[in-house]
Amino acid sequence: MLDVNKVSKIYEGKIPYRALTDIDLTIEKGEFVGIMGPSGSGKTTLLNMVATIDEPTTGEILIDGKNPHSLKKDALAKFRRRELGFVFQDFNLLHTLTVEENIVLPLTLDGHQVSEMKQKAGAIAEKLGITNIMKKRTYEISGGQMQRAAIARAMIHQPKLLLADEPTGNLDSKASKDVMEMLESINRELQTTMMLVTHEPLAASYCNRVVFIQDGRFYSEIHRGDNRQAFFQKIIDTLSLLGGNANDLSSIRV
Repeated sequence: MLDVNKVSKIYEGKIPYRALTDIDLTIEKGEFVGIMGPSGSGKTTLLNMVATIDEPTTGEILIDGKNPHSLKKDALAKFRRRELGFVFQDFNLLHTLTVEENIVLPLTLDGHQVSEMKQKAGAIAEKLGITNIMKKRTYEISGGQMQRAAIARAMIHQPKLLLADEPTGNLDSKASKDVMEMLESINRELQTTMMLVTHEPLAASYCNRVVFIQDGRFYSEIHRGDNRQAFFQKIIDTLSLLGGNANDLSSIRV
């Protein structure tokens, strides 16, 4: 589903900055993969290139066999809107719209019928337990509810690849757990391929596999297996070997 082949990223400037070096990453269809590393390791740069927000300096990124970076501007916008779903730390919801209007935004941009949009929004809201807030504005709901609405918006067009950038970063531990359980169940039930960038070991422990990056290079990867508690501990141990500042390590236990 996702093939990252020998990708490097150099930001030009008075002093060029190499953010990533020769990254190889394959994510199979239906996999849920976490990307971790200390602050400044290059994990968000990698996500932004997969999201087509940024371009690789060298190497190639293929999504479902296609290289989106070779598309012209309009075709790229359509590809991003139809094939990818996005969940961000700060929710990126529009405060002038209701929750329902936010959720159907990707369909609105593609010119879907209002009745079809309402039906799809209703179905996904029920699945994510937010039916009772559909008519509310974003300032009337909690952070956890906002992130559920953002996940509903990301999933309404059934994307091939869901990209999540620190989705639990602005949530308390209870809401974080709810959001990660929701993403895990979407991945399991709908077989949606997911890539999660996080510094939270708890969030990463919901993935099938976690890839670690250090100083812009691949460091290691670990697989979950059957025991999430053991996987969580392995993530903590790998992060402590990687170093980084205290903010990169969460003290929360599963």
